[in-house]
Amino acid sequence: MFAAVLALSGALVYGAADFFGGLAAKRLRSLVVTAVAAASGLIALLLAHPLVGGTCHPADLAWGVLAGCFGMIALLLLYACLAIGPMSILSPLTAVVSAIAPMLWGLAVDGEVLSPVAYAGLGVALVAVVLVGFIPGEKVVRPSARGLLMAIGSGLAIGGFLIVIDQTSSDSGLVPLVMSRSTTTLITGLGVGALVFTAVRAGRAAASALAPASPALGVTPTGHADLEHATATHPTPTPSLAGAWWLAVACGVVDAAANALALIALRSGELSIVSALTALYPAGTILLAAIILRERVAPVQWVGLALAVVAGGVLALA
Repeated sequence: MFAAVLALSGALVYGAADFFGGLAAKRLRSLVVTAVAAASGLIALLLAHPLVGGTCHPADLAWGVLAGCFGMIALLLLYACLAIGPMSILSPLTAVVSAIAPMLWGLAVDGEVLSPVAYAGLGVALVAVVLVGFIPGEKVVRPSARGLLMAIGSGLAIGGFLIVIDQTSSDSGLVPLVMSRSTTTLITGLGVGALVFTAVRAGRAAASALAPASPALGVTPTGHADLEHATATHPTPTPSLAGAWWLAVACGVVDAAANALALIALRSGELSIVSALTALYPAGTILLAAIILRERVAPVQWVGLALAVVAGGVLALA
């Protein structure tokens, strides 16, 4: 029960991180938002680590670096596939794959044994993932093979992150997350540096490399996307430049908290259950957009949110 509650809470917190990151991406390039969020999340984890404690095993350091690599692969593939579209198909597909991949790993490789009630809860959770992640109002067209492969690849990478983190020792504390976030910070930092260097070489101001190339879509360090704001039916507030920087910082801190919740859930529960509930992360973005920005929640998404609550309750009692 404890693991299911933590996983569902972590999903909502992931969604909040996406919400902040998506707003920041209206004024800053997505890679810049990701780099700032990765750095702020790393600082938050470093500050929290002494309070949590933990033993630094070499294997856990390696698992953390691998998790960071999975996160970066997920980010790149997700951003690419959503740019190709259609988002109404590819975004739910990514979320479902991110749930199914670790679910199958837990059941087939780790040998997890679930009750019939738990299997029913997983089924409800997968339906909820599809409905919550669905983007209404977008013209549905047949996705390309490349878009489908990228969406599946992104989902596998997000699932890979959970699988890898689940391999870490229970006494390692936040060490795996610190290493994962360090890897993301290094890679994205080098990417931003390359953008600035290219801009300066071309005779442009360094700040020009920080502006968003496509302000309609933002991506966060988790590999998740701000799906709600990608196709908003009405203009959403654009933050000031200073506000965008602070939103990126907030995105990283909140995302680090979500990672910590997912890690604790994995250590106290089954990978299959945690992964299914974590994939409900768009729910947090949708709810914040409705509360803060007064954006309309589509009926199909309300059904998905209701099923998410049902799935969480069933899996908590299973």
